[in-house]
Amino acid sequence: MLFNSLEFVIFFPLVFIAYYSIPHKFRWLLLLVASYYFYMCWRVEYILLIVASTVVDYYAAIGMYKSKKKSVRKKFLLLSLIVNLGLLFGFKYFNFLNDSFRAAFDYYNIFYDVPAFKILLPVGISFYTFQTLSYSIDVYRGRTKPEKHFGRFALYVSFFPQLVAGPIERSTRLLPQFSKVVAFNNSQVVSGLRLALWGFVKKLVIADRLGVYVGDIFTNPGEYQGLHVLIASVFLHIQVYADLSGYTDIARGTARALGFDLIKNFNLPLFSTSFHDFWKRWHISLTQWFTDYLYIPLGGSRVVKWRWYYNIFIVFLISGLWHGANWTFVIWGALHGIYQLLEIWTNSLRHKFFRIIGLFKVPGLFRLLSILTVLLLVSFATLFFGAKNLSDSMILINSAFSEFSLNSFAHDFTKSLNLQLSFAVVIFLFSIEFLHSKFNLIHYIKQKPQFLRWIIYLTMIFIIFNFGVFGEKEFIYFEF
Repeated sequence: MLFNSLEFVIFFPLVFIAYYSIPHKFRWLLLLVASYYFYMCWRVEYILLIVASTVVDYYAAIGMYKSKKKSVRKKFLLLSLIVNLGLLFGFKYFNFLNDSFRAAFDYYNIFYDVPAFKILLPVGISFYTFQTLSYSIDVYRGRTKPEKHFGRFALYVSFFPQLVAGPIERSTRLLPQFSKVVAFNNSQVVSGLRLALWGFVKKLVIADRLGVYVGDIFTNPGEYQGLHVLIASVFLHIQVYADLSGYTDIARGTARALGFDLIKNFNLPLFSTSFHDFWKRWHISLTQWFTDYLYIPLGGSRVVKWRWYYNIFIVFLISGLWHGANWTFVIWGALHGIYQLLEIWTNSLRHKFFRIIGLFKVPGLFRLLSILTVLLLVSFATLFFGAKNLSDSMILINSAFSEFSLNSFAHDFTKSLNLQLSFAVVIFLFSIEFLHSKFNLIHYIKQKPQFLRWIIYLTMIFIIFNFGVFGEKEFIYFEF
């Protein structure tokens, strides 16, 4: 079931009304049934994977907590890791590695006859796998106690607002909220619905509108040249942001309406002034997961320099692979790792150069140039993120820097409504987020009289219905 579907428009109000109509002691059951139904709307049998992860991690956590022997606790942790990562590998990565081995063996004319599995990737498997793994690891480390109530733990794994595309929640944040008695709070409900409404604007008006122009270029590499490809790469980066942050806003908004607080997953990443800053603002829950469960265990920055550089690069490499079973995502992750390392290596040199040329003396200019640099280089990496395969990405890169004609692009711009609308929604998004960074628009709206607030809400609904792209288009991160 998609957030941007008629089914969800019916589903959520029914869950909302039922949730506040029944006693607290039954609410976990209602939400669990609703969450399982929500997931089964994609493919009924894949609910078994969530149930399997839930059962294994529930009993593994209890086993770790009861045992005082580290060797026994480690066995329970290994059980959790093997089951969860095994399911993730089997459904997401087996065919990718199998095809890669086949290509390598064929290159050397070596017989290779391991068949591919014809299976669909379960929606959201990367997200709920990471969420339940963090629980098992935290129990093993002694950072949290296991949840004794099986139903509430099952709800933690499958909570429908954030089940499919995050944010990736920690058990220490989300599990206690399921035990808390929640009374109907009008201001909280309005706040949640307002956030969800902005999420729908991001998805339907911005992301899906950009997807019309971007999709045409990335599905037909070689047919467009120069500025078309370069601008499409920037638009794709913005589309991915609007799509995933839009999903997050809807998830956080619907959860808030039910009385739950989910982690903020994005913090104006389009205004990042460095790559380190970008990853503090972009997909925050995933960045924190990799930091806590991969980067720090590898040694983080508390190691010799070459090992620190290695830790940074390997984390981004694996992050790329997490996004998709394709070499294009591996290269995308590697590029972000290289960006981070280059930023570290050239930091003092760049600042010395900027002081010499007097860049710091011009108010705001250094910040603007920094934002543009990050935006353009991150957008360049999306040429791999959005391409179907390495061959297409190479064609796109070659096309991006050939036949660079401003007049030709301007001529196409006057004739292409999709291109004009794409620029319009990008300007709209940057304008809104810039104003929010300066004035906190949420606080600003809350201070206005009720009739003015309703004018704003109705304007947003008007924008959705008049400029949105409908047709129940999936969120981009459903593929991951």
